[in-house]
Amino acid sequence: MDQPPKDQPILLDERAVIRRVLRGDRDAYAELVRAHQGRVRGYCRYLLRNESDADDAAQEIFLKAYQSLDRFRGDSSFSTWIYRIAANHCLDRLRSAARRPSQSWDAMIEEHGEKAEALFTTTETPADQAERVELIGAVLAELPERSRQIIVLREVQGLSYDELASTLGCSLDAVKGRLKRARQELDQKLRHFTTPRGVKSGGAQQAGGDEP
Repeated sequence: MDQPPKDQPILLDERAVIRRVLRGDRDAYAELVRAHQGRVRGYCRYLLRNESDADDAAQEIFLKAYQSLDRFRGDSSFSTWIYRIAANHCLDRLRSAARRPSQSWDAMIEEHGEKAEALFTTTETPADQAERVELIGAVLAELPERSRQIIVLREVQGLSYDELASTLGCSLDAVKGRLKRARQELDQKLRHFTTPRGVKSGGAQQAGGDEP
C-alpha cells in the first residue's frame, strides 16, 4: 500500500523531553509534536479520508496527549501511547460521521471500476498514485471501524505486532486474529476492482497473508 509521507528521523530522548514539559517547559512539547505529527496526521487521513478533518483531528490528538501527559507512565514508547489516543479519537469521529450521507458502494464501483485495475497494477504518474491512494481510502472506509483501524496501523503506518497489541490493548494472538480477518475483509472489497487481489504493505506483504 502506498505510504503517506513520514516524518524526518529526529533523534530525541522522549522521556527527557516529557520530564521537561511536566516541569513546566511547555515549549518542549513542540519537539514531540514535530517528531510524530507526520505519522499521526497520515493515520488520521487514511481513517477519516478528508484533509481538513485529518488536520483538525491531529491537532486535537496532540492537545489531548498534552493534557494527559502526566499519565504517561513510560511502559511503552510515546509513539505507541499517542497512537492509542489517535485510535480512540478517530473512531469517535468516524462514529459521528457515520450518521452523515456518503457515496454508496455501488456508485463507487461504477465510478472507479473500469480503471481501478490499472491503478492497482501500474504506477505511471503521480496523479495515478494519488488516485490509487484515494481509492484505497474509499475501500477502507467500507470496512468495519475496528478492521479499518488495524489495517491502517499495520499496513500504512507499519506498527509491529507488539506495538499493535500495546496500542489496541489486546494480546498478540488477538492482534493476529483481528488482522487476519481485517485483511480478508479488505481482500473481498478489492475483488470488485482488481483481479490480482491484495494490497502490498511495505513492499513485500499482501493483504491476504497471515504472517507479519
